[in-house]
Amino acid sequence: MDDPVALGLPLSQTEIQVTDDIGALVSVMPPRIRGSLEAIEDVSDLLEIVLDLGRKPEARFLRREAILDDRELTADDIDQVISRLGAFTSDNRAGIPRTLHRISAIRNRTGDIVGLTCRIGRAVIGTIEIIRDLVESGKSPLLLGSPGVGKTTLLRDVARVLADESHKRVIVVDTSNEIAGDGDIPHAGIGRARRMQVPSSTDQHKVMIEAVENHMPEVIVIDEIGTELEAAAARTIAERGVQLVGTAHGNTLTNLMQNPTLSDLIGGIQSVTLSDEEARRRRSQKSVLERKAPPTFQVLVEIKGWHHMMVHHDVAETIDNLLRGRPIAVEERVRGDDNGIETTKHVIAPPKGMRAQELWDPREGEAREWRERPATSSNGRSRTANSRFLPDHWSDEAHEERPPRDPVSIFPFGVSRKRLEDAAKHLSVPAWVTEDLSTADVVLTLKSYYRQRTGPLRLAEQKQIPIFVLRSNAQSQINQSLASIFDLNTRHTTGEVEDLRLAEAAVQETLHTSQPVDLPPANAYIRRLQHELAQKFKLGSRSYGKEPNRWVRIHKP
Repeated sequence: MDDPVALGLPLSQTEIQVTDDIGALVSVMPPRIRGSLEAIEDVSDLLEIVLDLGRKPEARFLRREAILDDRELTADDIDQVISRLGAFTSDNRAGIPRTLHRISAIRNRTGDIVGLTCRIGRAVIGTIEIIRDLVESGKSPLLLGSPGVGKTTLLRDVARVLADESHKRVIVVDTSNEIAGDGDIPHAGIGRARRMQVPSSTDQHKVMIEAVENHMPEVIVIDEIGTELEAAAARTIAERGVQLVGTAHGNTLTNLMQNPTLSDLIGGIQSVTLSDEEARRRRSQKSVLERKAPPTFQVLVEIKGWHHMMVHHDVAETIDNLLRGRPIAVEERVRGDDNGIETTKHVIAPPKGMRAQELWDPREGEAREWRERPATSSNGRSRTANSRFLPDHWSDEAHEERPPRDPVSIFPFGVSRKRLEDAAKHLSVPAWVTEDLSTADVVLTLKSYYRQRTGPLRLAEQKQIPIFVLRSNAQSQINQSLASIFDLNTRHTTGEVEDLRLAEAAVQETLHTSQPVDLPPANAYIRRLQHELAQKFKLGSRSYGKEPNRWVRIHKP
């Protein structure tokens, strides 16, 4: 069972009511370790009791472990515990009737039980408050989180509230008796909700369909949807107008999108080949990813902690935006010590690995908060790329790594995407392409296109989005544009820094000796910087030779 105390939050600091029935679990333990368990003063952070043949019995708490007896466990000790439990099912789990404790068995090669893990089960009333409005709205919410984060505990409270307070017909499909406990009588933690047990985990999808066909529920509660058959059954239930409340393993929505087994819960992802006209309209490649169908669950809740959740209110819109490389809206909810719920809305850039038109981002990690960049330009409408790279004096401090930069969404119009990608990698900047002008921070286009003022460029000017105009699709032009966008005054690769230092030394030598100095061959981007450096010191410069051996001579004018 997912246990909220595993999150490290002291239960005594909240008004949430907790029931753990520790006495029932202690009563099935071997007599020689009951005393040690009863002597524990505070069991609020007790997670599990481990009984392994030939080893000392052990109690595991949130941040510590304790030996319960100095003598090793024998086969008779294990048998005593087994005799006081219900029958073990095919998934090697058993329980204590009318409690939420879970006992899992470890067997040897011949099928004999040689170890037991006794997990403490707790009913926690009040956890639903942070998402009560979502549950009572009638929409189907999917609770997403890693094991042990509290999904099942929250699901149990959801079933209770919908059955007792909203007076709905609620059916709990309980695969391993984790939601409503062991035995034929459900635990009081689910209130008046009815429970259908599942004889084998492989039959969960059948019981889900049976619940709808035979018992006329208004709400079905499902824990740990994990197979394609269960995902298909969930879609069938949703299409019949029944509200679903379910859980699945995963940290974020993007984890679910990348899971081929469960992606159908959020509509499924498929590859689509666009026509030439549609690809041009979207300004994307012809083969793109799109949502396949309406999502089974309309709302998705990422459980970050017992008191911390991220809510996606419209799953369909969120998936579409992610697949098209657009920022997504998400609501963060945090429950404070006073039980008040603080809500914050964020607009987040698509996470790394899920941007359909991503260029390159040098920073690792999850999705970062999207921040709008001011739409300013040199003339109020557009600006031509202009290099501003050289400080007054070169020094080691000038080349220290700067703090991470905000990502910039670029709408390229007539500009080579491949060269734009190369430029982003070359300059180590977080740039990514968008096909939607409304989400663009800047527009990158060619001089020939800008003269014509076609539709997107006119719209960009109306929206006061900065437009960077390139003379051509040359790599050096695109590099300079990106450098100007990110204001890279001193950000260069090691080779570029060395080339510019040589240029500065040549400038100083020409100033002192009045003799021309030839620089080593360099690419067009570096030569441009060398010319600007010479111009800064009021010196002349000229390029000689042919690519790739073209070089710059600095001289007195």
